[in-house]
Amino acid sequence: MSEKFIPLSVPNFAGNEKEYVNEAVVSEWVSTGGSKVGEFEEKIAEYVHMPRAVACNSGTSGLHLAMMIAGVGRGDEVLAPTLTFIAAVNPIRYVGAEPVFIGCDDSLCMSPKLAEEWLAAHTEMRDGKCVNKRTGAHVKALLVVHVFGNMADIISLRALCEKYSLLLIEDATEALGTYYTEGALKGKMAGTMGDAGVYSFNGNKLITTGAGGMVVSNHADWAEHAKHLSTQAKADELQFLHDEIGYNYRLTNLQAALGLAQLEQIEGFIAHKHEMYDFYKEQLDGKNGFRILPFAEGIRSNKWFYSLYLEDARHDRDAVIEHLKKHGIQSRPVWALINEQADYARNETYGLELAQDYRAKIVNIPCSTNLTKEDAQRVVDALLAL
Repeated sequence: MSEKFIPLSVPNFAGNEKEYVNEAVVSEWVSTGGSKVGEFEEKIAEYVHMPRAVACNSGTSGLHLAMMIAGVGRGDEVLAPTLTFIAAVNPIRYVGAEPVFIGCDDSLCMSPKLAEEWLAAHTEMRDGKCVNKRTGAHVKALLVVHVFGNMADIISLRALCEKYSLLLIEDATEALGTYYTEGALKGKMAGTMGDAGVYSFNGNKLITTGAGGMVVSNHADWAEHAKHLSTQAKADELQFLHDEIGYNYRLTNLQAALGLAQLEQIEGFIAHKHEMYDFYKEQLDGKNGFRILPFAEGIRSNKWFYSLYLEDARHDRDAVIEHLKKHGIQSRPVWALINEQADYARNETYGLELAQDYRAKIVNIPCSTNLTKEDAQRVVDALLAL
């Protein structure tokens, strides 16, 4: 058996990356100025069918901007998933608000049913605002994460937000390219159906700028406010006048050059993700006590990450990860639940049983956009040998 290391998820620079980055270097615009940032914003906006996109230096900063432009602030509460990466939730704290953690459904995304149960039992409407009866706080928004490129049940979540006067913020950092293929929202991309949406271009994402993010909004003035905040809130650039607290959340021209080349290849990347997912599903699903978790019906997912579910009790998650490591294969568990993290244990939670089960039994297996069939077969062989 080959000892070549098989990583979990790494970038694929098979296109015009070197050419475009070199253009930025030759132009001497390598920092936050230069034309490629604006061009990248335009191309992303075009791809997700939105009028405006605002570049920033990470998905996390994008979520911070989204909270600020939505007006979420000190004393507010936000419904949030507990099964997600902590960077999705920390921006709630950045603005002085508190998360209320809601469990997931079989999509791994927040369950609309559980969210509604909590709202019905724990809140009341006062002067058009949804108020937590225990804390007296204004429950102002719902943050949904499209986990691993799946699509959360946005139709139900939008209806819930309308009923309870909540803002809807979409963390689509893992779901660029995921869209509905049928129903009332046919053609709508993840990240574009709420009040604000955020994408990530981290090194392990579908396309990468090394680090970077993008904010979109269905409110034109919100998008412009995000741009203003991300560029230090300059009211007069020449005189260095700033009209509110701003942030250095800008993307560099070099990063944008990389992003433009990556975006040209995105549909090919997604097609490869689908091919490798289908291979794993054929080889592993229902065999040796394994399941390959499905993606939701009625969507074209980008299938960013693949979830191997340990259905048979004889398999221990950490033992499976260690076994793969010994075979030169990188894998990982799903995230530790956020309500179990330092400083979040005091926050309210509801309906976490399924999230706890997925935490204990999911192993993410290699899924790079340049993963070969031979390497995927090595992963399969190692797992079936358990």
